[in-house]
Amino acid sequence: MPVSATATERAERTSDDLIFYVNGKRIVEKNADPEQTLLPYLRKILRLTGTKYGCGGGGCGACTVMISRYEPITKKIVHYSANACLIPICSLHGSAVITVEGIGNTETRIHPVQERIAKSHGSQCGFCTPGMVMSIYSLLRNQMEPTSDEMMEALAGNLCRCTGYRPIIDCCKTFCKESSCCQNKVYGDCCLNQKDYLPSPTNEKKICTALFSAEEFQPLDPTQELIFPPELIKMAEDQTPQTLVYHGERTAWISPVNLNELLELKAKHPQAPLVVGNTAVGPDMKFKGVFHPLIISPTRILDLYVVECTEDGLILGAACSLTAVKNILTDVVSKLSAEKTKIFSALLQQLKTLGGQQIRNVASFGGNIMSRNSTSDINPILAVSNCILNVASQGRLRQIPFSDLFADGLGNNTLEPEEILVSVKIPHSRKGEFVAAFRQAPRRENALPIVTAGMRIVFEEDCNIIRDFCICYGGVGFTTVAAKQTCQALIGRPWDGQMLDEACRAVLKEIILPSSAPGGKVEYRRTLIVSFIFKFYLEVLQSLKIMYPTQYPDVPDNYASALESFHTKMPQSMQKYQDVEPGQLPQDPVGRPIMHQAGTKHATGEAIYCDDIRAVDEELFLALVTSSKPHAKIVSVDPSEALKVSGVVDIVSVQDVPATNEFYNYDVPDIVFAREKVTCVGQIVCAVVADSDVHAKQAAAKVKIQYEPQEPVILTIEEAIEHNSFFEPQRKLERGNVDEAFKVVDHVLEGEIHVGGQEHFYLETQSILAVPTEDKEMNLFVSTQHPAFVQEMVASCLGISSNRIMCHVKRIGGAFGGKLLKTSLLACVAAVAAKKTGHAVRCVLDRSTDMLITGGRHPTIGKYKVGFMSDGRIMALDIKLYMNGGCTTDDSVLVSEVMLLKLNHSYKSPNIRACAHACKTNMPPNTAFRGFGFPQVGLITEAWITRVAARCGLLPEQIREINMYKETGQTFYKQELKPENLLRCWDECMEKSMYHTRKEAVNKFNKENYWKKKGIAIIPMTFPVGFGLRSLGQGAALVHLYTDGSVLLTYGGVEMGQGLHTKMIQVASRELKMPMSNIHFCETSTQTVPNACASVGSMGTDVNGMAVKDACQTLRKHLEPIIRQNPKGTWKEWAKEAFEQSINLSAIGYFRGYETYMDWEKGEGHPFEYFVFGAACTEVEIDCLTGDHKNVKTDIVMDIGCSINPAMDIGQIEGAFVQGLGLYTTEELKYSPEGVLYTRGPDQYKIPAVCDIPEQISVSLLASSQNPRAIYSSKGLGEAALFLGSSVFFAIWDAVAAARKERGLPADFVLNSPLTPERVRMACDDQFTEMIPKDEKTKSTVSWDISL
Repeated sequence: MPVSATATERAERTSDDLIFYVNGKRIVEKNADPEQTLLPYLRKILRLTGTKYGCGGGGCGACTVMISRYEPITKKIVHYSANACLIPICSLHGSAVITVEGIGNTETRIHPVQERIAKSHGSQCGFCTPGMVMSIYSLLRNQMEPTSDEMMEALAGNLCRCTGYRPIIDCCKTFCKESSCCQNKVYGDCCLNQKDYLPSPTNEKKICTALFSAEEFQPLDPTQELIFPPELIKMAEDQTPQTLVYHGERTAWISPVNLNELLELKAKHPQAPLVVGNTAVGPDMKFKGVFHPLIISPTRILDLYVVECTEDGLILGAACSLTAVKNILTDVVSKLSAEKTKIFSALLQQLKTLGGQQIRNVASFGGNIMSRNSTSDINPILAVSNCILNVASQGRLRQIPFSDLFADGLGNNTLEPEEILVSVKIPHSRKGEFVAAFRQAPRRENALPIVTAGMRIVFEEDCNIIRDFCICYGGVGFTTVAAKQTCQALIGRPWDGQMLDEACRAVLKEIILPSSAPGGKVEYRRTLIVSFIFKFYLEVLQSLKIMYPTQYPDVPDNYASALESFHTKMPQSMQKYQDVEPGQLPQDPVGRPIMHQAGTKHATGEAIYCDDIRAVDEELFLALVTSSKPHAKIVSVDPSEALKVSGVVDIVSVQDVPATNEFYNYDVPDIVFAREKVTCVGQIVCAVVADSDVHAKQAAAKVKIQYEPQEPVILTIEEAIEHNSFFEPQRKLERGNVDEAFKVVDHVLEGEIHVGGQEHFYLETQSILAVPTEDKEMNLFVSTQHPAFVQEMVASCLGISSNRIMCHVKRIGGAFGGKLLKTSLLACVAAVAAKKTGHAVRCVLDRSTDMLITGGRHPTIGKYKVGFMSDGRIMALDIKLYMNGGCTTDDSVLVSEVMLLKLNHSYKSPNIRACAHACKTNMPPNTAFRGFGFPQVGLITEAWITRVAARCGLLPEQIREINMYKETGQTFYKQELKPENLLRCWDECMEKSMYHTRKEAVNKFNKENYWKKKGIAIIPMTFPVGFGLRSLGQGAALVHLYTDGSVLLTYGGVEMGQGLHTKMIQVASRELKMPMSNIHFCETSTQTVPNACASVGSMGTDVNGMAVKDACQTLRKHLEPIIRQNPKGTWKEWAKEAFEQSINLSAIGYFRGYETYMDWEKGEGHPFEYFVFGAACTEVEIDCLTGDHKNVKTDIVMDIGCSINPAMDIGQIEGAFVQGLGLYTTEELKYSPEGVLYTRGPDQYKIPAVCDIPEQISVSLLASSQNPRAIYSSKGLGEAALFLGSSVFFAIWDAVAAARKERGLPADFVLNSPLTPERVRMACDDQFTEMIPKDEKTKSTVSWDISL
């Protein structure tokens, strides 16, 4: 080791200059703050707001940017995507950052990626679009013509809540080099056999299949990209680099230049973490409050990037990124014999699904190892493979076996605090050695695993006698756990069935998971422990057979598919819609697939959302302080420590509310600030206002609240029933004579089904900017679906009139029902703070807080009693619906009413008794969510229909057809229903999906495969549209014509991704006979259109379209005399002439709403205006050993009347379907027994990703459908298709039924929603589920989580 440098020499070798480039602009920061990540730096300092905040933890991809670095050894520039929310700015020295603004904009030139994603209709709300663009762009910078697999890999780290991914993938296909053929020759419906236009049965209108024209796209030209700054190349090649030292407000950052300096630092500061990618330390600091006074960044130390192929293995540096390791392993595997690369291949398999691409690009190999996470994907495989860790400290180098890291099973550090991991040696595998890795996660990609495993076995030469055996698991202990005793006991045993049985039983005794183990899913995890052993047993057996064909038996044919894992493929799709009338004028845009009006701005990052609004002078930031108890009296609130935090201005609470704090829409009020008591975890107690969001959050964490617990604490529906805790009114409907009907039926079925809740997970979290002005006025910029409600509640809260509160909404980044009442309450909090301080106040919730406090879809239990005949006819239904409403009413009573009215949807039952109860519990209040109760009650109905089919020995689709409405009749609340289009949708879906052919193929597959099963289901849908009250469906519009011939359009609807503004401009264009380019929509504001109704219930186009049409017709009528006089004139000429003649160039339009009503006393009415019909057929394949599934194919047929914009309507159908797919399969909310939400971000809560959508998806709009009740015969469809996601649920049910039948289990069973891998696996009972220990649940049992 060299002699230590003097203080003077050290000072000369250090620098506090942080130099990097952003979009070609040189940035120099002095003493950058180590706690600041790139995302807030871009947004707040550089004002580059195209990069979005979605989760703050690297799980959603909304903040994706491209980072470029020069590698002096290879003399190459590397480009990679990264999550700006995780990248410390201090790590960017010598880097070039490209954001979405840096690749193109509407003022100069848009990039081909931006153009194509917009024109492919790949943006709806647009909030995720910049991140999508940058993921695709980063890939193209490395690979101009990527493969479809590379493209899917690039998108795996990006989430979209709106589109369902299909249009984004359509954009991506235009860059891929191979044919986009679906390769689907099995059923003869290859996508390449289709044409843009198909003949229509009526020959009146063509059936179109193209939503955009790829011929319009500009080519990808790499010469147009920003060059890498030459200064950074010079800096990287500098032979005398300086140590970088940055001092922030609380934390210091040191980046040493060589290994010796690093070891010296580590000896001085043994507790200082090493940060390379910040994917572990960063989230701990951000979400767990972990504080580090010093961070050491070893990213410039070449010794940590070593890659060396030796005679007996591969040495990889600890700082190599996971992407680099993956690429190195791929290369090595392609060059060496399979015998030598079994460990490499197993590791490679795990790396492909570990995190998203952005995470793998920055996360280090060594960091992933040294974190010793319980759920590590790579540690189990490295531990069983006799890998060696090369570790160093000052004056010492040593090698330790990898497995020593986990010797105590508790995750304690085997290394000394001053030691660092330099590299890892991974050995070659050898003859007679077999290695495999396994994982099962809530979602196949970009998800932490539930259980992982690494297994290695070595046989004696030329036989199947075990010489060495090693099994390690992740996800079943505090860290990676080895089954040492089990493996030792099996040495010397032959590889046979008896050994397998003993291995499974022994490992279950050795690895003990208590019933209260963190993470829950205990019995499932136990099952995976042995299921993975069985998979390994089959893999090895198959390999032995290949090596020694005559010595060992074949793996049974029907077991072979157990060895195949599901892999993500680029989905193929087809969209069919009816073309416009042959005589429609070319300039009339209605009925055409017009691009989203803001699509290009979404793609360039120029679209402004609430938090993108530039900072107001002296604005303050607000952070909430929320309850940690579900039901308690507030004894005291002590803000003293919070007020000491730098930058804190004030605390606001209920004492500061000038007027209304409790809003009584029902008996139980919705509350702004808690007063004297709290009734749920997450209730707002007070808020901290500070000069930055960082200071506000730091201070909020220091507010001390003392509680006195209160009884009872009611969290679940069962507890609410026990305590008779319900909101009033409780609704009931009855038709026919239910009791008499039960006496005469052949069979009676009783049961219940649980449907879990759902988080909205809009990509833009709740956001408010409150700006006080003169004369008690206040401007509110809010991400809300209901500006008028915000205005009304804030005015009431502040005790002033509504005319002084102006609420503005430009656009919102998704809502789905989640930005109504809770947003208004949050606006009240911000407004109170703004009034008290006299400053503008910005409140933007982080993802964790948003999910904690806002509630979501109501968890529901349906308890049913069904009477039916042997031929499948349903004669009587008695059903009780219970939904978890939370601690205040919100929309729960309305949702319960809608559940009752939509209960039977497509089926006619002569005798029905139904009641609905909104349970009052100590949980955050649940609220409106797309579908508004129908997705829960529809699933409950289809579940008992599926069970009736099993009891009758019929197929579920037969029961559905028998009981479906066949002719015009009445619903059970006596509204007329004409089912013609329901039956057309059903028949067309049957035909287009080739249901019967595929059902036979599914049955054949199931006979030939024991451990994999396929299922197929077809589900009808009847979705009533309307509000039940005319006043809730009013609409108003204002149209201004300016003297230059341009039009400003304003109305009360909010753009949240559904394309409302685009459709309204289409309507205005048709009515005014004016090009769409002449018409502009600025914002939704209570200043221009007062008292507007909420944008909810699929009614936005209906309500606002009628108002816009009325306004435009009025304006056109004003101008008719002018136009008649000069029919060939321009709009500018007409407008000027009208002005000179003093003709009013403004017009107001109004729509009173539909004449709907419901009389609950009589149990009858006309609550809906019309019905949307549809049907979906889905085929799935499940893995019976793990519960994993893949969605093979989905066909959807929807009756939406005459589409105003087929591209947007099909996009809405697909997006809703995928959201429904999430509700019913992947999205699982987990709560502690104390009512604390565990799943508070994308790491824990899994909305569907690109890997979850069906491999083939087809959407057809029913042709020749008319709806005279709505504008241009269209139908509101935003919500309806979500329920069609249940076709996935019932296809899985069908597959599980096939597995159970083969195992001799009862055909009649119940599956609850969501159908997670856990529920699927545990329903497929077999010898492995039977051998695991079962936990008996008693009242004294302490579980990790509870089911609401």
